[in-house]
Amino acid sequence: MELDAELSALATQEDLPADLVRRLLQHSGARRSVALLRRDLTDELIGEIIDLGSVRTLAANSSVPSRIRARFAEHPEPAVRCAVAASVRDEPPGLLARLAADPDPSVRSFLAMNEHLSAELLELLAADSEASVRSSVIPRWRDAPDDVRRMLLTDADPGIRSGSVRAFVPPADLLPGLLADPATRAAAVAHAVPTSELAADPDSDVREAVAAHPDLPPGLRDLLARDEDIFVRNAIATRADTPPALREQVVATLEPDSPLAEWMLSFSRHTCPPAAPAPPNLTRQQVESLLAQAGL
Repeated sequence: MELDAELSALATQEDLPADLVRRLLQHSGARRSVALLRRDLTDELIGEIIDLGSVRTLAANSSVPSRIRARFAEHPEPAVRCAVAASVRDEPPGLLARLAADPDPSVRSFLAMNEHLSAELLELLAADSEASVRSSVIPRWRDAPDDVRRMLLTDADPGIRSGSVRAFVPPADLLPGLLADPATRAAAVAHAVPTSELAADPDSDVREAVAAHPDLPPGLRDLLARDEDIFVRNAIATRADTPPALREQVVATLEPDSPLAEWMLSFSRHTCPPAAPAPPNLTRQQVESLLAQAGL
């Protein structure tokens, strides 16, 4: 492991004495790790991190006392306010409402991700004037009430409508309109009955959605197995109910015609490796030696 990486890993070691943590603050990478990840920062260490210019990273550390993070909500840099908005609690009361009225839409977007928001504040952000803010609410509020879902599913912004169809089960009366809308047609297929019309749609994304539909009839499955689009055929090949012989035939046709197609197809077959074990804690003598190597 390179020295910089070793110092950053050391910065997160539990029970590291404060005097050694303080020395790590002089290394920029280790300081970022200290500021973001340590849960035992004293007021003195917090002050030193701020003085060294890592306030934005510190603001994202949810273990920093609320009385200090509340001050960051007034910081002149939007990036600092964003870091606070994403996870701060409503301490003192009214802090979250103040962030919901922040003039910078990026702050309001980060606030939408905050798990401590009330339904009232989420509804306020769902109706925000900025599409980026409304979009941030969608993955955060999967159990939004019906009136909010309808508002987002019929939003003027096509990206909001598309994201909403993927996040929410649309009401039956909205489904025909969502299927007719080019921006939402492919996503809406999952909530519709697969038909031969949809299976022959000129948009390959729509046909791919049909190919992945859990209630796909065998006839449409066999039709889409011969589709001209490689991603549609790949969706058929990955279905659990595709007969082995048909799957073998389809897989034989899945030779990507470009590096981009090969890269995209790899995601349907990718398995994340297990997480690496945490490095063992270093003794004080080992830490002193490492710090000496870095001139700290």
